[in-house]
Amino acid sequence: MESKGGEAFASDRDTDRDTGTGTGADVVFVYRPTVGDFEEALRARALRTGAGRVQAMTGPVVSVGALAGFGLVVGMSAPVLVVALVVCAAVVSWGTLRALRTQARRMFSIVEPYGQCRMVADERGAVSSGERVSFTVEWAVHREYLETARLFVLLGGDRSAGIAVLPKRGAQGPEGVERLRGILDRNLTPLRRQRLP
Repeated sequence: MESKGGEAFASDRDTDRDTGTGTGADVVFVYRPTVGDFEEALRARALRTGAGRVQAMTGPVVSVGALAGFGLVVGMSAPVLVVALVVCAAVVSWGTLRALRTQARRMFSIVEPYGQCRMVADERGAVSSGERVSFTVEWAVHREYLETARLFVLLGGDRSAGIAVLPKRGAQGPEGVERLRGILDRNLTPLRRQRLP
């Protein structure tokens, strides 16, 4: 889980959450992050948030618009211009997808050294621990979340530019997914959900 603006390490007040001796409403996820988790999270963000759509569409729209303007100025014939625009849109869209994959690999490289992660969440926030680091994030660090078939994706608020990825495969059963969804619904703004299996 990537976070900015949270506490660097779990404090003494969070030891009850970390050991699972808290209120009984704690949810535990245990998982090993993958590059695919971050690719799916970035694709979902690009499709379902305004900022993500702007980031994903700026390159193709600007490129096609510039080529159309250039074609009109130099007097390209309509068939040549249409073919050029289609090729331009395809190439730039492919480049945008490659850029998302590169960004996902960079994000994964940050969390890969953590190894297997254990996240304990309650109404206050989440304590995450890996093989080399532990940290606490209060829900106020995030503004909203979205859900895919395999992930919960927490999107940064005013104090955080990053995202946090929580794979559902880390839940201790279907009830863990439901309980985490309930906690997130109460503390963050859920974005429109995809149809989930």
